Amino acid sequence: MPFAQTDGISTYYEVIGDGAPLLMFSPGGFDARIEKWTDLGVYKRIRLLDHLPLAYQCILFDRRENGQSGGRVEPLTWQHYVAQARGLLDHLGIEQAHLMGGCMGCCPVTAFAVTHPERTLSMTLYWPVGGAHYRISSHQRFARHLAFAEENGMSGVVDLVRSHDKNFSADPRGGPWGQPIRNSETFATSYARLDLPKYLLTVTAMMRGLIDRDTSPGAEPEALMTLDIPTLIVPGSDNFHATSAARYLHECIVGSDYWDAAPEAQTAQTAPARVVEFLNRV
Repeated sequence: MPFAQTDGISTYYEVIGDGAPLLMFSPGGFDARIEKWTDLGVYKRIRLLDHLPLAYQCILFDRRENGQSGGRVEPLTWQHYVAQARGLLDHLGIEQAHLMGGCMGCCPVTAFAVTHPERTLSMTLYWPVGGAHYRISSHQRFARHLAFAEENGMSGVVDLVRSHDKNFSADPRGGPWGQPIRNSETFATSYARLDLPKYLLTVTAMMRGLIDRDTSPGAEPEALMTLDIPTLIVPGSDNFHATSAARYLHECIVGSDYWDAAPEAQTAQTAPARVVEFLNRV
């Protein structure tokens, strides 16, 4: 299995297809695994990976703290995910790449583009997360974990995580480091020994840093407005992927291409063709 050491953390990745590099930031919220491109909701329906590898070198990876990638307890920001992506490109010897994000994966895409515009050939933002409902539900998820950890201690969190295979979204009580706990006995042991009061502060800082607005998080609007990067935005329309979040990104990213298609019109026939058509124009 291919792994890269990025920012001191092991990143699991796969490369499929030939052509210009396309770095794909997985959807799935806090369960952002490679498999989500083929087995999650709209992505399962539109079957992007049946088409994109025919023309592009698709670089897929498990976001840190997810899937087979490693993790580290720290107050995560979008810049930590940027560091992981940059490290993976460096590991592969790739200087520039197209970027594509699905769902919460759109946030590190915009953050990467703002931080490294010289390495970003284009952005495809598919169903960006955002909206008031998303912010409220995300904060509630973190609050449930904080309450459980405070009541049961760090060892209690480890015991809970090991009792099932649910992710942070499915059972918020287990927190955002559930998968590294399952993956590594060493990680689980060190996690159980963490100072509880300091840990609660770390998680609170992470929550406030990642989910800090009622629209699409990831990069500041003023920074987005300075970008000159070809961008395709595909809107969702539910409580986690508010259409207003996609419209906000379209407003901030000058010259961005907004595909005004309702979710039901985004099919295996229309969506891959629209994405490939955009990438071919870049």
